[in-house]
Amino acid sequence: MQKPALPCDETQRLKTLRCLDLLDTPPEERFDRFTRLAQRCFGVSAALVSLVDADRQWFKSRQGLDATETPREISFCGHAILDSEIFAIEDARTDERFRDNPLVTGDPHIRFYAGRPIAAPDGSKIGTLCLIDPAPRTLSDEDRQLLHELAEMVEDQLTAMELASVDELTGLSNRRAFRELSAKSLAVCRQLQKPACLLYMDLDQFKSVNDRQGHEAGDEVLREFGALLLDVFRESDVLGRVGGDEFCVLLTGTSAEEWKTPIERLAQSVEGHNRATSREVPLAYSMGVASFDPDAPISLVELVDRADAAMYRDKRRRAGESDTLPAE
Repeated sequence: MQKPALPCDETQRLKTLRCLDLLDTPPEERFDRFTRLAQRCFGVSAALVSLVDADRQWFKSRQGLDATETPREISFCGHAILDSEIFAIEDARTDERFRDNPLVTGDPHIRFYAGRPIAAPDGSKIGTLCLIDPAPRTLSDEDRQLLHELAEMVEDQLTAMELASVDELTGLSNRRAFRELSAKSLAVCRQLQKPACLLYMDLDQFKSVNDRQGHEAGDEVLREFGALLLDVFRESDVLGRVGGDEFCVLLTGTSAEEWKTPIERLAQSVEGHNRATSREVPLAYSMGVASFDPDAPISLVELVDRADAAMYRDKRRRAGESDTLPAE
């Protein structure tokens, strides 16, 4: 038996797969409809949407197979993701790579396999739409085209999922996704007794940029600020554009004494950006901070409300109306 090699982009591929948040999730009709259609159209015993994780292949959708996952080292899909074309085995018993594979010598007794790699929106091949059958068979050109088209439909679903959770302009999480990810992160912080901080930011004079320079200039400001946030904060932090010119960052595992360091880094990055761009209206923002204490936990809604209120106090302070510090 030949174990599948690792793709050259394995690290990024796994990162992309996990960011999709599909592993170990319940079945979904948007994927099941394609495996049902594939099983019926090709007349095979099983059709699967298989996701290739670090040490296993896990089936997001499965028709005709009881197993929910198998080790990656014996998977056919681990081989399939190494290329962009359909990976087809007409009779596994005659193929040196698979004839002594446990999936061939035992259940589900695979003879025929055909898998078309599924690419995430960033191009990473995260798994396959695959067909398996206990009888040898050959794919015709028409069969290949149909399998290709069905796999493209699965990819369209992945793109739709990303668009539903990602702000297209900045690449950050949108409001819905930010709240979902932050709620999960706070639950982990509560369980592990870790603190967290939420930063709420609103761009200053943003309406002036739109009014004086046009909405394209305003969009560019939003993109630039989003890029600065991505550069300054950690991959473990949750970043989102939650309104027209409003942004949030959830700093997990960060105490009230520790949040000042990343805030200072952001201020320095914005200052350097302004020096480099020399815009008519420099990039500026007001900020509020609210802390999450695992010993006295509050809901995400309350945490956001506190940071939002602190941000407005900071905005008034900047306008000379108050000297209140922007923190709770």
